[in-house]
This record gives sequence, C-alpha cells and structure tokens, in this order.
Amino acid sequence: MEQSEASQPIPAELSARTALEEKSMSEQKSYDLVVIGAGPGGYVCAIRAAQLGMKVACVEKGDTLGGTCLNVGCIPSKALLHASERFAEAKGPISKFGVKLGEVSLDLPGMLAHKDGVVEANVKGIEFLFKKNKVDWLKGTGRITAPGTIDVGGESVAAKNIVIATGSTHLELPGLEIDEKRILSSTGALVLQEVPKRLVVVGGGYIGLELGSVWQRLGSEVTVVEFLDRIVPGMDGEIAKTFQRVLRKQGMKFKLGSKVTAAEIGDSGVTLTLEPAKGGDAQEMECDAVLVAIGRKPYTEGLGLEDVGVELDERGRVKVDKSYQTNVQGIYAIGDVIEGPMLAHKAEEEGVAVAEMLAGHSAHVNYETVPGIVYTSPEVASVGKTEEQLKEEGVEYRVGKFPFMANGRARAMNATDGMVKILADKETDRILGAHILGPEAGNLLHEVVVAMEFGGSAEDLARSFHAHPTLNEAVKEAALAVHGRPLHI
Repeated sequence: MEQSEASQPIPAELSARTALEEKSMSEQKSYDLVVIGAGPGGYVCAIRAAQLGMKVACVEKGDTLGGTCLNVGCIPSKALLHASERFAEAKGPISKFGVKLGEVSLDLPGMLAHKDGVVEANVKGIEFLFKKNKVDWLKGTGRITAPGTIDVGGESVAAKNIVIATGSTHLELPGLEIDEKRILSSTGALVLQEVPKRLVVVGGGYIGLELGSVWQRLGSEVTVVEFLDRIVPGMDGEIAKTFQRVLRKQGMKFKLGSKVTAAEIGDSGVTLTLEPAKGGDAQEMECDAVLVAIGRKPYTEGLGLEDVGVELDERGRVKVDKSYQTNVQGIYAIGDVIEGPMLAHKAEEEGVAVAEMLAGHSAHVNYETVPGIVYTSPEVASVGKTEEQLKEEGVEYRVGKFPFMANGRARAMNATDGMVKILADKETDRILGAHILGPEAGNLLHEVVVAMEFGGSAEDLARSFHAHPTLNEAVKEAALAVHGRPLHI
C-alpha cells in the first residue's frame, strides 16, 4: 500500500535542523525587562526593577559598567577637580590658615592614578549591585530587531519590555576634528599626560568650565571661547556675571561673542582662527591644546530604532509619553536620549520611575526641582526658575539675597566669594527658584530642593533651625531677605 504524502518520513537532515531550531528557541534568553545601556539611568533602572521582582538584564557594550558618567565623565572629573583644588590650595591659600609647607610640586601621574582608582572602585560597586540584585549583564552591542526582541552580539534575547538608556555623546564643531591629542573632547581632557601651557576651551558651559578650571589650577593658561555674550547659558544672569568675575580673578580668560572657524595642527601646537559671532575680522590664536565642549547629543546610532518605527524628534531625541513609552508599545526611553537636561540624576529618577510603573506602582519625576551644579571652585548650584524666566512668564516674585562675605563659617574657611539667591512667588511665597554661588553650593542647594518638592515657602526656610556656625545659615538668611528681614546684613 502506498504511503500518503502526510505520512512520508521526514528527511534526516531536515529533522536535525528542526530539532536544532527548537532547541535554540528553547534556550533563548528571556526577561521581563532588558535595559540597553548601563549608565546612571540604565543601571539604576535595572536594579530597581529587579528589586520589584522582575527578571532583568542590562546590555552594555563597554568593558565596564557605569556609562559615560562613571568612566569618562562626572566621576573622574570630580576626582580631578578635588585633587587640583587641594594642589592649588597647598601652593598658596593654605598659608592663611597658619600652615607652612615647603616647595609644592605636581605629581600628575599620581593625580591621574587617584582618578583611575576612584573610577575602578565605583565600577566594581555597580558589578556587586548587579550580582546582589540578580541583574544579568549582557556584554555587547544591543540592537532592537523587533518589539520584544534584542540582538546582543549576534544572540537573540526576548524581553517583555525594553528601556533605551544609551545616553549621549559629545558634539563636534566643523573645522575642529577631535583627535584626543591636540584637539580634545571631555574624555581626552581627563587623560592628558602633561599640563598644556596654553589651553583653549571652546564652549562656556558646565563641562568646559569644570575641566578648564582643573588645568588652570595645575598651571595652564586657560582661555574660554564662547559663541554667546555670556557664559553658562540658561543660568541666572546675575549669578553668571558674578561667576565669571570670580573665574577671571582666578586667572581664567574669556573671549565671548566669538566662534572658532578653523584649526591648524602643527608640531608644537594648534593655531585657531576666531571670528566675532556677529561678523567681523578674523584673528588667530596659538595654543597647545583645545578642549571642545559645546554640548552633547543623544546617542541612538545602531539601536535599530528606524527598523522598528521608534519616532525621534527634530533634535534626534527619542519621543516618549508621560510614562516614558515610545510610540512602539513595550519600548521605553530615559535619560540623555529623551527631552530634558542631560544630567545623571535626572536619568536615575526616570529609571526608577519606569521600573516602578512597569511593576504597577505610581511614580513621577518633578522636573521643576531638577538641580544643576557646576563643580568649579566655588561651585554654582541652581534649581527652578531664573529671574529672566519669571520675567518672561510674567510671574510676580520677590528676591532674597545673602552674600557669603557676611557668613561666619565662610569667613572662617576663607571662602567668601558668592551669594545665595532665592526667588519666591510674590503672592503665595512659594519658592520658585534658588541660585547659589559659593563654597559647597551643591550641598547647600538640596534643602531648597526638598522644600520646593513639598511646595515650601521662603518663610518655611526662614523659620527652620539652621545650626550656627554653618554655611547653610546663608540659605536661611536669603529666605529671610525675601521678606526684607535678613539679620546679618
């Protein structure tokens, strides 16, 4: 009797292939959540999701966890900022405290080793947290091949939800090709093996001023070239002007309203061509190195977003709704790749919010209370609205200011530059913004952040105990000044 087609035996080759495919599918890694990127937003999101009971993996193509911030950004720069401040202090100001030192010399390799040690310790810390919370680190480049599917180094991974947390990368300027030798990004500026005699910083924002101040303290002649007619765009105008005066007093030079149009690299340095931003005659400037710090852009290359239909805005940022979900269901984005300030702590809060939403919890991020800090010496810290913004919005407000010159603790520290400035609604007294230039400004700001988070008023701060003698008393006095009753000026 002739066998039917349906009952024909399966060829051995086909049978083996089918079995292999089934085995491959059964062995495919599957997760509740896969986070692409292990920077501050990504690794925090992964850890929080794991804490909430999800099976989580984090994709990272770098050799270490932590992303730009930890490896080549905020952490190593703060290590160098602190070390360079101690060096500068030892060279002169410390004598005012009755401390006499012999000849002070720079050990740059030792300073860089300190920086590298700090980074390594923090990296190991994140690795420990991943193991503690049972987060899998998938090493390799992640590409979304379909909703719910990610390719990691040729291996397919399934995920109920995907979070894009790939951060940002530095912007480049036409005519200034970064080689990390003479023309540097912030990454290159962290690993210079010798102090450049003359350093030009292109860009008067946070990153440029921080790294410029590091090398200025170590001996560089630093000139900041900024396209606008002011430094730190977006900062409260009065604070920015005072900040520039302080930096100028320290030895930093400024060429505002100027743009760099060309760079010629020679054997001994770089020749820059500068032109007025509003037009005019060009001039040349000689220097040993150039730091390009004109901002950052979202990093979305190679993620496969166009293939799965994830929408981007006109600035290349991933579009998301209030729950951080893209237009493709199950795909989310946080941090520098979406709208908002490119700050590590902003990314962290968004990462926590996404994880908690996916777990069925309510969560939110209050973008009115995101602090921003310039970690120079002295520091500049801001939260909320500036005077310029309030005027533009037509909001009636009161201003309270208090100089550190009138603060006893600041005098004892020989750190009297700057002030605390608080802006409050004229009718309700609710704090609308705070701007601090002075010693430990970043730490001082946070009591204002907490007050704003809970809808606090200037009077709330003014009526709260502030221990004496502390720098925080300047915050209390500024709050008192909102209503015209400061006690020490």
